[in-house]
Amino acid sequence: MRRTLVLAIACAVALPAFAADERTALTLYRADSDQLFQTTGDAISSDGYAVVHERRAFDLKGGTQDLSIGGLPAALDAEALTLRFPGKGTRVLSQRLLLGQGFDGAVAGLVGQQVRVVGNGGQDIAAGTLVQAGSPMVLRDASGQFTLVRDYSALRVAGVDNVARGSTLQVRVDGGSAGNSTAQLDYPTSGLGWRGAYVATLAPGSACSMTFDANASIANRSGRDWKEVSLKLVAGDARRAKAPPAQPRVFMARAAPAPAAMAADEATNPLPSTLGDLRTYTLPKPIDLPDGSVTQSPLYDSRSVACERLATYETGQRFYGGEPTVQPDMNLAPSDGTPINTSLKFKAFDSLPAGYVRVMTSDRDGNAELLAEGALRDTPKNEDATIDLGNAFDLRARRERTSFNVAGKQIDEGTRLTFTNAGDTTRTITVRERPTRWRAWELVSSSIKPSKNTADVLEFKVDVPAHGNATLDFAVRYTWTDADIRPR
Repeated sequence: MRRTLVLAIACAVALPAFAADERTALTLYRADSDQLFQTTGDAISSDGYAVVHERRAFDLKGGTQDLSIGGLPAALDAEALTLRFPGKGTRVLSQRLLLGQGFDGAVAGLVGQQVRVVGNGGQDIAAGTLVQAGSPMVLRDASGQFTLVRDYSALRVAGVDNVARGSTLQVRVDGGSAGNSTAQLDYPTSGLGWRGAYVATLAPGSACSMTFDANASIANRSGRDWKEVSLKLVAGDARRAKAPPAQPRVFMARAAPAPAAMAADEATNPLPSTLGDLRTYTLPKPIDLPDGSVTQSPLYDSRSVACERLATYETGQRFYGGEPTVQPDMNLAPSDGTPINTSLKFKAFDSLPAGYVRVMTSDRDGNAELLAEGALRDTPKNEDATIDLGNAFDLRARRERTSFNVAGKQIDEGTRLTFTNAGDTTRTITVRERPTRWRAWELVSSSIKPSKNTADVLEFKVDVPAHGNATLDFAVRYTWTDADIRPR
């Protein structure tokens, strides 16, 4: 017979409760997976990583006592969970985590609570403290007698919040004196994570400037609501040896509530700091993170940032091998079809944690439209950040070999690149060439002076007028000796 768990919530405070003067603190680490931030998928996620710091209040009886702590995230790491009591009087003898999976997990989370068991006809058949879940269910009444229940329709419980979700920790303690005591509960959990969420809105005109909005995108798929928590965000690459646990496929059953708008006096920047080789951002005020939600909170105030629009021609070919390539058509770059890649470059005004940047610009109708979305790596202050915008629609390149000659241990090769621009503004194309026939080479001539000339790369800046074209001619000489050739 299928059993339905019915909850009669009589008050909002669960026992054991949080200490009245303490607030739960969450430390969230950067989440690299997109799954945690998707609007569809599993309700409980094994992606993400957070460390939870809670204070729990208990009414200790002295001596040996069993405690039950419910409402824990379903995706926490059981091996890293610690419960510590102040002083040396009370010590933990053992602890057991009951995973919150389905009906049985929900009932297990009620161990230690006062419950009423309802039969198939709606009548009360037993009441007392739930000692053991499962089949049979064991209850102890006020006189100390035990009742074993096998078949029932529902359980009714008062004073418990979110009983149908999460995991339960059962702890046996010993020692200490009777009375109220507040313990420190720390544990890591998946299902929580964050990353940078940036919007760069380009200003109109030929000069490159943009309005830059920086937010923290915070996802909660831990199986638990977090209310009025102190939040610390950790940026950087915190390595973990243990793989995240596989989670049961529980699908979203309710829409995530929209995050509340921040009041004007709350919209202040987080406090940045360092944590070893990592960087932290502590939010200035408590925040709510409902289960199954993605919340955005400002990292920095919106500001105007200077930028640079780049267009790059690069074939991606380079020299590999142990001897020169003397065959004319071997390793030859394609005559056309190499796209002109565009990107946006700017200097980080402060430390920018890894995330995604949406680059926007205003269209003729006044609406801000998406140009591209690119990944941003962790970028320290005053370092350059480059966002890939994709291939340019209006820019094209054509390549041809203008000369080729092999004489002794020398190759001379000439190349012409012709660029066309169908757009309405002049564009500067950066040409990056890595000569491919031999590792020792020199530039013999070029129609445009190179902006960079090293042992690995040639770089030119080619200005292409609007609705026009421009040509770059250059010649490279390769030389070698018998001693340079690697034996086969």
